Amino acid sequence: MNGNSIGKALTFTCFGESHGALIGAIIDGCPAGLPLKEEDVQIELNKRRPGFTEISTPRKEEDRVEIVSGVYKGYTTGAPICMIVRNIDVKSKPYKTIMVKPRPGHADYTAKIKYGGYNDPRGGGRFSGRITVAYVMAGAVAKKLLNLIGVEVLAHTVQVGNIRVESKISYEDIRRNVYSNPVRCAVPEVAEKMRKEILRVSREGDSVGGIVEGIALNVPAGLGEPIFDSLDSDIAKMLFNIPAVKGVEFGAGFQAASMKGSEANDQYTIVDGKVATITNNAGGILGGISNGMPIKVRVAFKPTPSIAKKQRTVNLESMKEEDIKIVGRHDPCIVPRAVPVVEACLALVLADHALRSNRIPRIIKIR
Repeated sequence: MNGNSIGKALTFTCFGESHGALIGAIIDGCPAGLPLKEEDVQIELNKRRPGFTEISTPRKEEDRVEIVSGVYKGYTTGAPICMIVRNIDVKSKPYKTIMVKPRPGHADYTAKIKYGGYNDPRGGGRFSGRITVAYVMAGAVAKKLLNLIGVEVLAHTVQVGNIRVESKISYEDIRRNVYSNPVRCAVPEVAEKMRKEILRVSREGDSVGGIVEGIALNVPAGLGEPIFDSLDSDIAKMLFNIPAVKGVEFGAGFQAASMKGSEANDQYTIVDGKVATITNNAGGILGGISNGMPIKVRVAFKPTPSIAKKQRTVNLESMKEEDIKIVGRHDPCIVPRAVPVVEACLALVLADHALRSNRIPRIIKIR
């Protein structure tokens, strides 16, 4: 069984390679009658587009989406939706040696073993962050589905290296500030410190990681299919499919291990005639089922493994140790461009579960 598709009621299939002809997404199971045009998807793609800020890769891609099936006269038909983005600014020469000398921190070695050396190594191939273009395209459709039931998905950078947001952030600050700065942080003064840190590390020929927080508001209680399709396990699986993700936590996360039960338990109350909790240490999910509170998840990204510093590797032909100095075009910190990807992944899982629980109808009657 292959690993290129995910989801049950709403299935997302990703295809394409970093330096291949294109990156594509197929969405199967989208209800008929959803208004959808290329501009809807383009808005989301522009949030992660490379090469247009000083802290991102110099690779410049317009990332213009083409919807090639599943939409007719501005509405989804119920058939699979296929969307593509063509790769334009491709420079593959720096990647000629990596099949022999695998880059530390990359999947060069493991992919060679897995596929017997037939995999496309250019730009990392299927293991490049470039494939998240497909995630964002699919997430745009999922967001439109969630809009039908009033669910809003947000994300923001909360940490870059050792610089983190310490203050409490309002949802309005996230909506207003995140996409107004290149770091995608909701606190402008912290965003500037993060930007300077990324540039500093980049000048040293190094890279830095960080944390993105994803939030889903107005999620109805009852989403999730325990035990093995629980909502948090499905969200975590989708998030771990983003290249460079090394950790996922919900609500209080690992901090809960040092709390007492009296501190960690979210006690119940009534707000506007509805059941709510006073705190949200569970991150909006209990027993694998949404409880109606905001879903909050934090995603840890490792530093970009492609760095200019000399590193140790092995020559797989001679089986001797050698040095490697990576060249090419790479983000010194992938965290800012991962923010819309986290949004997309969260939206995809929530839309899938909303369809599975019949919160979203199979035919959308908007006209």
